[in-house]
Amino acid sequence: MKKSSTSNRRGFLKTSGKAGLAAGLSLSILPSLVKANGSLTFEDFSVADTPYTQQPLPYAYNALEQIIDAMTMEIHYSKHAAAYAKNLAEAVVAESVDTTKMKLEQLLGSVSKYSAKMRNNAGGHYNHELFWKCMRPLMDGAKPTGKLLAAIEKDFNSFDAFKTQFTDAGKNRFGSGWAWLVATADKKLVVTSSPNQDNPLMDISDVKGVPVMGLDVWEHAYYLKYQNRRPDYINAWWNVVNWDFIQARFESI
Repeated sequence: MKKSSTSNRRGFLKTSGKAGLAAGLSLSILPSLVKANGSLTFEDFSVADTPYTQQPLPYAYNALEQIIDAMTMEIHYSKHAAAYAKNLAEAVVAESVDTTKMKLEQLLGSVSKYSAKMRNNAGGHYNHELFWKCMRPLMDGAKPTGKLLAAIEKDFNSFDAFKTQFTDAGKNRFGSGWAWLVATADKKLVVTSSPNQDNPLMDISDVKGVPVMGLDVWEHAYYLKYQNRRPDYINAWWNVVNWDFIQARFESI
């Protein structure tokens, strides 16, 4: 790794806790969900939504080493996620998307109007930008508190029941994809999964809503450390969940 890159990542590591919470608290970042004819539309977007360009990783590649090894994190971020951002940039040019007027979340909400390249790469970029923020290097095994915990207990009966359902969504997703905790238009929390790089913001999604938390279960996210043991990866992942960010994200919807 280049010295300048290492220095930058150390800076991000020092500020990751504060920055993660600040990012969550600015969630004006999320679109308002509006029901129209029984379906969801994505309107009234405010500022500070997910950028179209890849953002710096908010911690060092080795920050989650006990759970996600440094090589996996580096390849995942600098190769896989970077490719989605690059291909998304190509797609928006080819398909004449004015990114100064259409936010990424808004594009995802009408993704059926675009090409497969746009769908795959807009989804892949958005999903990874959220995924990085859903983790932190504390490895404290914490759980949510406040309004998020109350909502989880209301909609899933208990935190443990939610955790089991979310784990199963990731474990049982056939092939590549994601597990999601989603806030629907009526603020109900549900767990779902999606194939490939789809997500619940998309108008083609079976379950629509705002992703509150996302887990990448593509093999490239865990294969070097866990090989084919996806359940082991998911069980370990709970130790690095950034509940401060996720809680702030939920409370700002």
